[in-house]
Amino acid sequence: MGVKALKVLVIGKGGREHALCWKLKQSPRVTSIYCAPGNAGTALDVQNVAIEPTDFRGLVQFAKREGIGLAVVGPEEPLVKGIVEVFQREGLRIFGPRREAAELEGSKVFAKDLMRQAGIPTADYRVFRSAPDAEHFALSREVALTVRSRGRSSLRHTLHCRTAAETLEAIDRIMDPREMLSPGVQVEIEERGQKRVFSTAAEARDFVLGRPLGLVLKADGLAAGKGVFVCDNLRQALDGIDQIMVRRIFGQAGDCLIIEERLDGQELSVLAVTDGRTIIPLESSQDYKRAYDHDEGPNTGGMGAYSPTPIATPELMEQVEREVLVPAIHALKRARRPFRGVLYAGLMLTNQGPKVLEFNVRFGDPETQVVLMRLKSDLLEVLEAAADERLDTVSLHWDRRPAVTVVMASEGYPGHYERDRLIQNLEAVERMPDVKVFHAGTTLRAEAAPGREARVVTDGGRVLNVTALGETLAEARNRAYEAARTIKFPGAWFRQDIAAATPRSRR
Repeated sequence: MGVKALKVLVIGKGGREHALCWKLKQSPRVTSIYCAPGNAGTALDVQNVAIEPTDFRGLVQFAKREGIGLAVVGPEEPLVKGIVEVFQREGLRIFGPRREAAELEGSKVFAKDLMRQAGIPTADYRVFRSAPDAEHFALSREVALTVRSRGRSSLRHTLHCRTAAETLEAIDRIMDPREMLSPGVQVEIEERGQKRVFSTAAEARDFVLGRPLGLVLKADGLAAGKGVFVCDNLRQALDGIDQIMVRRIFGQAGDCLIIEERLDGQELSVLAVTDGRTIIPLESSQDYKRAYDHDEGPNTGGMGAYSPTPIATPELMEQVEREVLVPAIHALKRARRPFRGVLYAGLMLTNQGPKVLEFNVRFGDPETQVVLMRLKSDLLEVLEAAADERLDTVSLHWDRRPAVTVVMASEGYPGHYERDRLIQNLEAVERMPDVKVFHAGTTLRAEAAPGREARVVTDGGRVLNVTALGETLAEARNRAYEAARTIKFPGAWFRQDIAAATPRSRR
């Protein structure tokens, strides 16, 4: 049952992959670990290989040449493009779902349709394949506004508007110069007895578009974790539709668009390892997607995380396994898309119970960093058992101490940012007890002077995942922030509220 030593190849270059390398290196059976292409942190802990995650031919050739016993896929793109099938055809062992199962993350439309068919609780949704249709749906949302003209206008009657589209049309009719008998015509909009008067059509339209509205827009395909727009009003919704489907900021990922109801509650991440039959949930975690404190700003790949979260009671975890994980695995099996790998469920705990926000088909980032920090079992044994369909022979053991990770980012992220910024004081932080810095967007810069060691510099938006354990969540948080404040590079910034107040209402 697999007692021999072996070499491992981890595919990817972010903080999640550094955490996987770090944990796998602790297995007594691992002789060598390679990371393709890796980063500065993996270069210090294991051996980097200059092969991109989507260069399947190069990865297969390397795996055969080096006698790799197990490949572990970190990011979603190679999974969605079929790397598992490529490796398996060559007789190579690999951990991760095949392309047909990875569509659960590769297409949000597929995921939502599967959830509907399997009875998995999720938000109501509609699918759109054109921007005008999506805009029409957004503008058809019920508003219940009353619009009147004030001043000398030929339109003297009251207009009762049920939708935003009807309200905007009424405003345009009242303010149409051809309908005005004299200057000074105004628009009065009444909502629940509250009346507001506007002197221009632009002001009135701005009021309507700025009213509270709970919609979430999702680009169908992969968008590096940034393809979701949580909209507070119609203006944001229309702008999001324009960005995704007209300006095509996510390319082909925006060919289809999902518009769904916005859910309110506390957010929870549940990761589970499965071989298609047995499901082993990992310890709970919660991540922070918004860029800035108090969950403000645009969505990112994740600005921090902590584990465990107090909202994940044993009863709740049993409910999630029963109502979400098991139905998803069984639905994929019935569709002849058997799933082996990590299934990630992003959940919202609503008043009606847990509902799925999204599925991922790989280790989450930065949830992996805090979860693996607490894992006491041999990760290699777990991944091998899943790949070999014998997960029922494995049990997991956990460090009871909480873990917190704080993401240090480049100035400008999640927008434009500069690279090649020298990172200082990493050695001092590595000497701190119960602290580990997982590199995400870093690389090594060779020094010009002969004999001098290469220096670690920034090479991405999310640069470092500063992770710490503590006897309490507060102690883990304090350690992580102390370490983050010690590390220096030009333009460095991080959220100040990771694990500060839990649980949280996120959307």
